[in-house]
Amino acid sequence: MKRRSTPIEADLFALLDRLDGDGPTVVSSIRQPAALKEALKVAVGLGLDANANEATVQALRDRLEAFAQRRALDAHYAAHPEARPSLAEVAQAAAELDGDPLANEPALIRRAAKEIEAIRPGATADDVLVYAVALHSGARG
Repeated sequence: MKRRSTPIEADLFALLDRLDGDGPTVVSSIRQPAALKEALKVAVGLGLDANANEATVQALRDRLEAFAQRRALDAHYAAHPEARPSLAEVAQAAAELDGDPLANEPALIRRAAKEIEAIRPGATADDVLVYAVALHSGARG
């Protein structure tokens, strides 16, 4: 199924696609925190990027791609709500990605998700994992 996008979203995706080529460039001026500029200078000095311009362009591109991916994912979930992972599934995945020992206790994570959702709508996977640690500690203590 092809994702339907608004004209503005289509513009964003089209412009991101154009970034892959060697298109025209423009000079721009942005207001930025002085500490950010200095940190970028240090990062370039450490060899973490070729120059400040390349680092800035890549950071902006990464941010725009993240926005586009978020919009595409939101559209997918709107079209297929059953595909959205539960809070417990997201917390389980986060625990596995972080190498958290709680990853080996999916029943505890499911319980924590169920309980935290009841008392805190909008809870995050991190909230679930913190609550699961508390449940685990309480069970031991």
